[in-house]
Amino acid sequence: MVNRERFVLAAGQARERVDKVLARLLAPHSRATVQRWILEGRVTIGGAQCRARDSVAGGAVLEVEIGPDLLSAAEPDASVRFGVVFEDAHLIVVDKPAGVVVHPARGHRAGTLVSGLLARPGFAVAPSDERDPSGHLRPGIVHRIDKDTSGLLVVAKDALTREGLKRQLAAHSMARVYQALTLGVPRAARIETLHGRDPRSRLRFTSLLTAGKRAVTNVAPIETFHGAAALVECRLETGRTHQIRVHLAEQAGTPLLGDTLYAKSPPAAKTAHSGAPALELARIAAALGRQALHARVLGFEHPVTRQVLRFEREPPEDFATALAALRRWAAAPAPERR
Repeated sequence: MVNRERFVLAAGQARERVDKVLARLLAPHSRATVQRWILEGRVTIGGAQCRARDSVAGGAVLEVEIGPDLLSAAEPDASVRFGVVFEDAHLIVVDKPAGVVVHPARGHRAGTLVSGLLARPGFAVAPSDERDPSGHLRPGIVHRIDKDTSGLLVVAKDALTREGLKRQLAAHSMARVYQALTLGVPRAARIETLHGRDPRSRLRFTSLLTAGKRAVTNVAPIETFHGAAALVECRLETGRTHQIRVHLAEQAGTPLLGDTLYAKSPPAAKTAHSGAPALELARIAAALGRQALHARVLGFEHPVTRQVLRFEREPPEDFATALAALRRWAAAPAPERR
């Protein structure tokens, strides 16, 4: 059962930040916890989702879906496995397997990449960012990839490195290139939209908004399979949550193979993959068991040494197996493709 709270602020109450107001009303829950609930879309003002810094005054109607409190800290876990691509005293670049969450969050309290890093001998943890209410759960994390996306990620070991990497992300100077398998074949395009949470679902994001953050993805097909699927390169200019998944599904009409969250969206339901190849593509997606997305290239300037670094990792075995299956299907005689 969902636990919801509803508050109507008394007439004449002075204008104040919504996170401060709710921290008082919802004690003993902390302000940091309230801020996280706001980020998760659990808080509305007059029925509309809000930001922690939004202000409210007398007469405002606040509704909150109560979630779990924050963990006090991320815990080390030596059982978490990941590849180490590069490491020095200031940062570490890892190849994250699919199925591993980057840091503790709602529904994923343990077994994360951060937990594995904390258990690594000699791993130094950067002080948490005081501007980040959940910073103690994601020390050194400056960008993320989804649980079921594989590939390259850089983690800072000190505050100077963390801030230097964050500046590069903000300036869009960090190179991030993904490979994807799509249902249908997208056109080569630079997709620029607004981006934000889907007002109908706390789990989804959307580009179909009138207000939101800027999101830009450069999409280019590399290889196609009878117009029903494609191997695609996606170069990020911005890095919003689920950005590639949303842009491919909503803007290109070609959702990721195996993406159960966005492949069901209305724009995806009308694309070329709904014809005769659908059963074979469904079989390949089921064997993959996740969205077909891999962070293949990561490049940046080292914030301390100023060395320009570039790393590349081929997709893992499950992605490679799905790609090989698409190639076999495309090469088969026509009766075998039906």
